[in-house]
Amino acid sequence: MTLVDASRIILIFAAPAVVVAAVRHVPRGCAILAARWRQRRPAEPAPYGPPIERLAADLRRLLRLHGALAASAHAAMSAHRLWAVEAAIGARAIEAATALGVPHPHPSRAAALTRTELSSILTLLAEAGLVLPARVGGFTTDGRL
Repeated sequence: MTLVDASRIILIFAAPAVVVAAVRHVPRGCAILAARWRQRRPAEPAPYGPPIERLAADLRRLLRLHGALAASAHAAMSAHRLWAVEAAIGARAIEAATALGVPHPHPSRAAALTRTELSSILTLLAEAGLVLPARVGGFTTDGRL
């Protein structure tokens, strides 16, 4: 038996093991390379929050609901709902202010904003171009935003 014959026999015995090892480990190696490739590219910019159109629509809906609750005959029964709607208005107003670059309080204070603070942030949003109702429950005294 020559060296060539011995190498052929070793190749015949080793080939299946090499193929199985390649089938098991090559996909994992390709996945690692692809992940590293994605990490090297800069991340695509993503929006901070929901679209401004949806924020404006939510604010208008919440302001109409606030006006209806404030004008309700059962004010004592709807006080908790009124507070919850004001907290939701504050959260959406802060998100809209962030999107438009309007100065606003920290988002953690959204539920604790007073009516004066809500009125001022809504006024600033209207001045920045957000379309809001002309009269909003107890937030405005002059009928304008």
